[in-house]
Amino acid sequence: MSVKKRLFLIFGPIVCAALIIIGFLFSPFRPDKISQSIIQKAALSQSAQVFKGMAVKKAAFKENYVPFFGSSELSRIDALHPSVLAQKYHRSYRPFLLGTAGTQSITQFWQMQGFGNELNHKKAVFIISPQWFVKGGIDPAAFNYFYPRPEIVNWLLKAKSTEEDRFAAERLLALNPKDSTDVIDDSVLRIAAGQHLTSFQKIYLHLVKNELDREDQLFSTISLNNRENLIKQREKELPKKYDIVKLDRVGFQLGEANTTNNRFGIDNHFWDHKIKPVYKRLAQEQKHFSYIKSVEYSDFQLVLNEFAKHHTNVLFIIPPINQKWANYTGLSMAMIQKFDKKITYQLNSQGFTHIANLTNEGTQPYFMQDTIHLGWRGWLAVDQYVNPFLTKKQSNPHYKINNYFYTKKWQNMSY
Repeated sequence: MSVKKRLFLIFGPIVCAALIIIGFLFSPFRPDKISQSIIQKAALSQSAQVFKGMAVKKAAFKENYVPFFGSSELSRIDALHPSVLAQKYHRSYRPFLLGTAGTQSITQFWQMQGFGNELNHKKAVFIISPQWFVKGGIDPAAFNYFYPRPEIVNWLLKAKSTEEDRFAAERLLALNPKDSTDVIDDSVLRIAAGQHLTSFQKIYLHLVKNELDREDQLFSTISLNNRENLIKQREKELPKKYDIVKLDRVGFQLGEANTTNNRFGIDNHFWDHKIKPVYKRLAQEQKHFSYIKSVEYSDFQLVLNEFAKHHTNVLFIIPPINQKWANYTGLSMAMIQKFDKKITYQLNSQGFTHIANLTNEGTQPYFMQDTIHLGWRGWLAVDQYVNPFLTKKQSNPHYKINNYFYTKKWQNMSY
């Protein structure tokens, strides 16, 4: 056998396989439609690959799934969680949970770039966490973990010299994403400077977009965190028919049974594993915390701009702080009230008027599952806003976006 034939037998299959993969990634071929079972798993999973991808979310929003934007509070799945209530009582919608620990306004904005027009004239729920609004906004390490390269490439190809796009580009550069490339970084620099992309950059980005789209369709639903059984278990704790009095009793009983090892109304497991080891040194530790001056207000404005662009009708939820824990750590309630007024003004003044403001409910027993996260009776209170908002017809929103909210003056204003 000749040397050439031997080499072909050794390397030929490898080369052929590589060519097939490259051809698939760069071809216009689309895989089969994403199944309902996969969409259902993805909606509950809060997996990073789903958050950073596009295909499964776009498929879900063509159905009856509603995006629930938030962060770690969405992971607290007790019997009164929105996903459990929607399934138990056969609601006309299903929450698609978008966010987990570490996601904030800027990560939500970037992932929204992959929705296309699927949220045009539709509804959404957005939970605003006060603790996002520290001076520097999102931790760069958290941003890098959720860095959604497909959505950023998608955004670059349609970005213009607007206040919104220039600010988004500046924030992206400031966060210094590690999973970027030189061409992407240079493209972002041009947008930040109010310039157009070069022809080479556009060609490169189109090729990258094609490849990333195929990767997303192939890999975004692999190894999903399957919570379907957890939802079914939680359903069993609820009465057969929706009854607010009975459900509140369930919330009270669950809260009472699960907060027996501390005086703060904090879930036993969370207390033992997160708080108890550091409990003593946290006394008055938060007395200088402030959520008043932050770049997060402008990051949040990016989200509002995106909702306005697609005429999405949004219910915003402002959760409270566990009052007992705040008293212990010294977190100022006067500061929280200022935060509340500032973020509410930013919403109302631009036409975002659907707001479930729960800021003053932090003294209610079993309203919170831990120090800052909703649980039990808190989720039930949220449902009194969510269910009618999503199941009843709402008037069309009339948004008036104000670019003032991108300025440092607004970020640093002591409202």
